[in-house]
Order: sequence, then C-alpha cells, then structure tokens
Amino acid sequence: MIGSNEKEIAALMDGGRKLARILADIVKIVRPGIATIELDRLAEESIRGVGGVPSFKGYKSRGASRPYPASLCVSVNDEIVHAIPGARVLAEGDIVGLDIGMQYKGFFTDMAITVGVGSVDKKNKKLIDATRRALEIGIAEAKPDAHIGDIGAAIQAYAEGEGFGVVRELVGHGVGRAVHEDPEVPNWGRRGTGPEIVEGMVLALEPMITIGSPCVKVSPDGWTWSTESGKNSAHFEHTILITRVGAEILTV
Repeated sequence: MIGSNEKEIAALMDGGRKLARILADIVKIVRPGIATIELDRLAEESIRGVGGVPSFKGYKSRGASRPYPASLCVSVNDEIVHAIPGARVLAEGDIVGLDIGMQYKGFFTDMAITVGVGSVDKKNKKLIDATRRALEIGIAEAKPDAHIGDIGAAIQAYAEGEGFGVVRELVGHGVGRAVHEDPEVPNWGRRGTGPEIVEGMVLALEPMITIGSPCVKVSPDGWTWSTESGKNSAHFEHTILITRVGAEILTV
C-alpha cells in the first residue's frame, strides 16, 4: 500500500518506467546462441546504471537452499518462473520468460514478459499471446470496490477458455515497499471473494499459463518451477497502482 503521498507515487512511477526500459533492452538481445547468463549481466548492469538495486539478487525463499543468485529470472520452455541464468544457450524456437525486479529510491517494482527465440511455432505463439491477454484482462478487473477474486476469476475464465492451464501454486502479490507484500493475487478464483481492492494499493499481477496440465514441480535448488508434463508455459507481469478510476500500469 502506498496511499496518496505524491512523492512516493512519483518515485514508484519513475522506477517502473526505468525498469520497463531495461527489460525492453534485454528483449532486444534475445536470440539463438546467447547464454542466459548474458541476459542477466545486462539486467544487473542496467539496473545499477540507473541508480537502482536488483531486488531479486540475494532474495531468500524458505524452500530454497540458497538466496537467489541473479538479477534476472530466465525461464525457458517448460520452466515457469525463477529459473537461474547460467551457461544454458537459447535455441531457435525456444520461448523464454524474463522476470525482473528493481528497488529504486526505496520502492520496488516487478515485471515479466515471455518472448520467442527466433521463430516459434503456432502453439507457442498462441500461448504467449493468450498469457499477455490474460494479464490485460486481469488488470481491467483491478479497481476500487472490486475484490482480488475478481482478478483471478477473469484470468482463469479466459485462459481455460482458450484451452490452457492456470498454475495454482504461484501467485501475484502486493509490492511497493518490499519485494513481496500482501495480498496474494491468485490467477484463479471466484468473483466477490478475497480482499477488497482499494485506492493506493500496488499490485504485481502475473498470470502463469501452461499448455496442457497446470501441475508443477520445483527443482532441488528450490527456485526453478517447471511443468510436470514437460510442456511449455508463459509468464507476463506488470506492477499496477490502484487509482480512483482503476489500475495505472507503472511498468511501461
């Protein structure tokens, strides 16, 4: 929750705009033959270059054997989220999820995008397009006097209507003063349920959509979540601010 403090809102918006430009620059270098660690190096260099701090690097999770070691999550094909960049080289036809967060002037923003590596097939293109659209649909539901369940219900109805699965174990969340805050924002649910959405909330909405079953597994490192089926998934995310009239996207 940020409230109505104009200076805080301005800092949050500035950080969101900067983060969006950084991610756009990372997307430009995605190509067959590039190692995922190169994407992470550009992410950290760019974040520090604008005066920010990578919010993922050093982040601790209860289920992980070590803090997250990178500034960018680079999840390829069946990897849903939080895959650690390294020596893996992207190949023609892969799809890659890029998830990035930054602390700037004391405030946190978070965003993600899934892109094709070179030319991708129709099934993967449909998956990417549907996940992007699911995020747009969720954002449209985020407005004062609505409920968190309205967001998830709309995302779930659309994604499943398109023939895709919706991951249950991983959710969106509040953000702003910390990397993760309340409330949790599931990508499924029932209308009229969950916390009420109020002006001043800052939320990170992030649909995670799969081809086939939404069942997931986590790697021994405690970070990389993948589909149990081995089929691909996609992930999109924006940080939004709830205003009197609806959601304002900060990460654009």
